[in-house]
Amino acid sequence: MAGAEHDLKYMRRAVRLAENARGRAEPNPMVGAIIVSEGRVVGEGWTRPFGGAHAEVVALQEAGGAARGATMYVTLEPCAHQGKTPPCAPQLVRAGLARVVVAVLDPTPKTRGKGLSLLRQAGIRTETGLCRDEAVRQNAAFFKAAATGKPLLIVKWAMTADGKIATRTGDSRWISGAESRRLAHRLRGMVDCIMVGAGTALKDDPRLTCRDAEKRRTAARLVLCGSRVPPAESRLFATLQEAPLMLAHAEDRQPKGLEVAVESGAEALPVRLCAATPDRLDPGALLEELGRRGMSNVLLEGGAETLGGFFDAGQVDRALAFIAPTVVGGRDAVTAVVGRGVARVDEAPRLLDPQVRRLGSDVLLQGWVRDPLGWLP
Repeated sequence: MAGAEHDLKYMRRAVRLAENARGRAEPNPMVGAIIVSEGRVVGEGWTRPFGGAHAEVVALQEAGGAARGATMYVTLEPCAHQGKTPPCAPQLVRAGLARVVVAVLDPTPKTRGKGLSLLRQAGIRTETGLCRDEAVRQNAAFFKAAATGKPLLIVKWAMTADGKIATRTGDSRWISGAESRRLAHRLRGMVDCIMVGAGTALKDDPRLTCRDAEKRRTAARLVLCGSRVPPAESRLFATLQEAPLMLAHAEDRQPKGLEVAVESGAEALPVRLCAATPDRLDPGALLEELGRRGMSNVLLEGGAETLGGFFDAGQVDRALAFIAPTVVGGRDAVTAVVGRGVARVDEAPRLLDPQVRRLGSDVLLQGWVRDPLGWLP
């Protein structure tokens, strides 16, 4: 196998390894590392849950003395700063690696370029850029946080083939099939926060909890409140022992029932109003606050007006549409995304790298609304 093909094979394997850390490592990045000596893998690892060992250290521990003179393939620049664990780059030097191939530089000022510089000073050959795009998109939340301070915003909805999320009477259970709902719960188990608008919370009385046996995180629930908050007897409050509940509201006014809700265990989250739409919370300000709280991935599940507001504000990063092979019709039936919308088709955001997947009788269409490569320093 030629050298370039050899390198590509192992870096792609490192990217796949990093996926094991999704939903577990955040707010740290997901990283995969492989150590190869004389054409044989002698060590590999991925980032352990937050506060645990980094991928490079796990791979070095597995390789032991076989790491000396070997090549490491790692999806993100080894860190050179003290965090919850010691810096990785000095450990690579002590292990006696001869070469380190890195997919992409760390975007944070405390490490960017410093890890590679330390390796080069020790005489280790370094190369960067192999599988860069894949590594950035895989760690989109980490790169966005470094560039903007905001978490990655994922939106999802389930709709019929004619774009409706409910019938003219408001009935919506169940538009999507069992496989789609299972995947949606798996996604809930990998994010820090699940958001809905007040209308959805009042109408559907959801729990917004993850009912997936393999959930990796417990997401906070967040309701964007207008003039009212969910009642204390709702399922959101009945499940407070399972996950925290936040109620976002305009910072200059309190919605009806907020004090009772706080006494019942919810947290009030004041947010400034949107300048373009003064009766709505500012989506960007809300995400900034969630970023300050250390949240990496936020899932917005509706309703239509709330989804439209975040699209209008240009705050959506990734979209997932679960499409059922059903046609309900009805001029008064609710469409998936409302808001202000665009005036011309050529102004509409188009999904980048769209992917289509069959889920039972449903189809999942997903893609990037904003390309994570734009967050590279």
